[in-house]
Amino acid sequence: MNAFRKILTNGRLAVLLIIAILLIDQAIKIWVKTSMTLHESIHITDWFFISFIENNGMAFGMQLGSKIVLSLFRVCAIAVLGYYIWIEVRKKARTGYIVCLAMVLAGAAGNLIDCMFYGLIFNNSSEFYHSYFVPFGTGYAPFLMGKVVDMFYFPLIETEWPLWVPFVGGQHFVFFSPVFNFADASISVSVVILLLFYRKEISQITLKREKPAEPESEPESVYEEA
Repeated sequence: MNAFRKILTNGRLAVLLIIAILLIDQAIKIWVKTSMTLHESIHITDWFFISFIENNGMAFGMQLGSKIVLSLFRVCAIAVLGYYIWIEVRKKARTGYIVCLAMVLAGAAGNLIDCMFYGLIFNNSSEFYHSYFVPFGTGYAPFLMGKVVDMFYFPLIETEWPLWVPFVGGQHFVFFSPVFNFADASISVSVVILLLFYRKEISQITLKREKPAEPESEPESVYEEA
């Protein structure tokens, strides 16, 4: 067991986990993009669908500012998080904490890959045909301007609002309507685990206190008694 721990250090575990998440995420996205038309939906169960959509924003299709600013922010955030993980590995932080941080980094990197390269290597998605690879640089968007591919849809509860409910009475209601991808799921799961089990480590980031400097001791005077 000790030999295994020496081989699979926290740093190596983080790297392997990041690579695995990126491979799974990109494999799913490429399959969806090249095998489904835009807005096509595959019924798995009544509460789970594979629904192909694309978005310009953050996780779960949210929008925040311009596309180029968001992409550059992701690059900076990933670089900072990667450096922080390196520091925590050297400090021998708990393995679970390193794993969660690696999952966040991998999820952010997975969506960043879409923004960086999908516009360069794919033609534009359509409701009438499947997307396909094109010669590099001849795709639907320039560098950092690609769209993020989402596909997981979990309408756990679908019902109609009662007529007596103000403003929304009679409208269709879906509990948990966002469509997301594997990278989003990696980020969300890891954040929940961090909040539940690693609040001490998080508090050290946000509320780090410097230890008060110890007062300098006065030099002892030696007096010889007369």
